[in-house]
Amino acid sequence: MRRFNHEKELPFPVEQVWDWHMRPGALERLMPPWEDARVVGRVGGIGDGGTVHVKVKRGPVKVDFKVRHTDFEPGSLFTDEQVSGPMGSWEHRHEFEPRGSGACLIRDRIRYDPPLGAATAALAGSTLEGEMKRLFRFRNQRLAQDLARHATYDGPRLKVAITGASGFVGSALHHFLTTGGHEVLPIVRRRPDRDLGEIHWDPMERKIEGTRLEGVDALVHLAGESLSRGRWNPARKRAIWKSRIVGTQVIADALNRLRDPPRVFVSSSAIGYYGNRGSERLVERSRPGSGFLAELCREWESEAFKARRSGVRVVTLRTGLVLSPAGGALGTMLLPFKMGIGGRLGSGRQYVSWIDHDDLVALIFHALVDTSVRGPVNGTAPHPVTNATFTTKLGHALRRPTLLPVPSLAVRGMFGEMGKALLLDGQRVLPEAARRTGFRFDFEGIGESLAFQLGRAARVP
Repeated sequence: MRRFNHEKELPFPVEQVWDWHMRPGALERLMPPWEDARVVGRVGGIGDGGTVHVKVKRGPVKVDFKVRHTDFEPGSLFTDEQVSGPMGSWEHRHEFEPRGSGACLIRDRIRYDPPLGAATAALAGSTLEGEMKRLFRFRNQRLAQDLARHATYDGPRLKVAITGASGFVGSALHHFLTTGGHEVLPIVRRRPDRDLGEIHWDPMERKIEGTRLEGVDALVHLAGESLSRGRWNPARKRAIWKSRIVGTQVIADALNRLRDPPRVFVSSSAIGYYGNRGSERLVERSRPGSGFLAELCREWESEAFKARRSGVRVVTLRTGLVLSPAGGALGTMLLPFKMGIGGRLGSGRQYVSWIDHDDLVALIFHALVDTSVRGPVNGTAPHPVTNATFTTKLGHALRRPTLLPVPSLAVRGMFGEMGKALLLDGQRVLPEAARRTGFRFDFEGIGESLAFQLGRAARVP
């Protein structure tokens, strides 16, 4: 049986670190974004010998991993044992040790037998140990960042309703909030699960269970048809427009009918608001651009601001390229870059205004709890880069060449108007409102964000 140990001291009291791990969403927050892994089932909890079922997909290979919680000692210890899965055996002890009154040592002790036993022990053990080091560096960094974000807020726990709560950004926000002790009410199109606090809506039919929003502290609206799923023919553009405009109208109308509406409404928008602006430095007060995306974003935000009639503080979040291999544009482009056939798009001079996935989640939380945040907020990192620089940094992070540029004509031919708007047009967007209201970015440089999200040379604050 092989052994792997990893430990890290965090500048937070052991009670705070322990409580974070006991709350819903902790496992999901600790899953590495570069793995296609998801929790598909739970029975019981950590304290009563419950089980967790995780599915992991690597290319064409799918792996089921089921563990049982044992050895529960409140405030100090719990163990996960493999019930079924790819390993010969697996036992993971999570130990929490106080270091004075304000720090905690987390110690992970793992004992395992590799797949196929002794025949693969040397080769598999070396590979697995490298992957485990990579994993636990990431886990400890995200844990430290999340705890620090939660520590900035000392008010009562919030009740937050979210549309798009199962999406790329919404799911991360959901788990971030629950690990901080907040309550999340997902707003869903399917039949709602009342045990999970779900609220039903059908935006295309202009229906929502508005009365269930009475007394909610905040509402975050992230739902909308994907911009990058298919060419923008007239039908596709109508679907994109309707999903965002009508959905936001339904939310704003519902808030305006409430006696006790949420104190804050954060509605998604996009940096497409600014249109194609070259190297011009753009902040929230900059004029809007032209084109389909700019017109969409203007109307989208206009509908959100109608919720002000109810006295709600409204924030429209103009989001840039969100960096995470778990989804979005980066998740889509990883395969060709890993194969060494990635390269700049068009001239490569167009600006890419990006934001780390974790920083975007933290910025939404900042908008929820800081009453000075209102109106348009650019959801972008402080240092936008050109497409050529972005390409080079991604290649460095993946240790792959980026020598094959894609001509503008090829982009237009493959993707049409969508390709031009999302890939060839550029905006140099700066987060003036976020900075002015005291938001701190964990990832100001694109290289450090890619290193963290891809599990390369992680830095722990």
